[in-house]
Amino acid sequence: MLALTGQIMFARRLLIFGGGSVMAFSRAFAPSPLIQPDELTSRMVGIGMNFAAPPVPEPNIEDTILFASIEGIEKYDLRVLAVLLTWFGIHAAWVNADRLTKLVAAQGLPRVRAFWSAVARWQKRERRFARLASLYVEPRLDLIERGTEFQVKRHGEDSRFEGSAIRVAANVLRDRVADVLQPVDLARRHHAYRCRVMVGPSYRADMWAALEEEPTLSAAALARRTYGSFATAWHVRRDFALLSRTLSPGSKLLRTHRSKHIESQE
Repeated sequence: MLALTGQIMFARRLLIFGGGSVMAFSRAFAPSPLIQPDELTSRMVGIGMNFAAPPVPEPNIEDTILFASIEGIEKYDLRVLAVLLTWFGIHAAWVNADRLTKLVAAQGLPRVRAFWSAVARWQKRERRFARLASLYVEPRLDLIERGTEFQVKRHGEDSRFEGSAIRVAANVLRDRVADVLQPVDLARRHHAYRCRVMVGPSYRADMWAALEEEPTLSAAALARRTYGSFATAWHVRRDFALLSRTLSPGSKLLRTHRSKHIESQE
């Protein structure tokens, strides 16, 4: 499997800004406000992007792709942006569209909003991203501020962005499947992703995965950890407790779950 080498460099810590000040996120949807350079690289590896770094176990998917997009589009890190796009093209079906849309809507960075609007338009067959596509209505932006006109005339436009909020020349962002894990491989590594595959990309799936890792979580703690509502967390805890009482220590379902959990940690 191909591993990209070299450290992703940051001029400063990543922050989520709006009009020059830190955004006041709803508690249910707020990612960590600060992230260190090495940690972002490891988070990206943790969701299946093949950079040369140790993975963070079970990073939140929407937090990670949002921070990666800020690094790529605001700091012109085309390597990160290229791998992010390849990843999204493969894994979009298991992204929580509701949460990603709310995160992007809270951004005061026009280029970030334009990027995700363009990505959602590219994935227009996924109607879950329709609201995301509508978040940017300003004039079209160039990915690279100088030289785009010349590169587009020479190489044409990247087909993923044709007619979208972002103009990108076809030779700028490579698209190599080997740069990211396939769904079956990521499902082995990332427990919440596996639950999303089973029941759909929802807060409920993330909550169920969190309870399987830590069954004693209260409803409030579960809601905070997964950015979901208290009501959903309460119902998931109820259902989890109900099913847990149906499993004997030697049951086939429990043994299967334990073996999958062990396999995912290897």
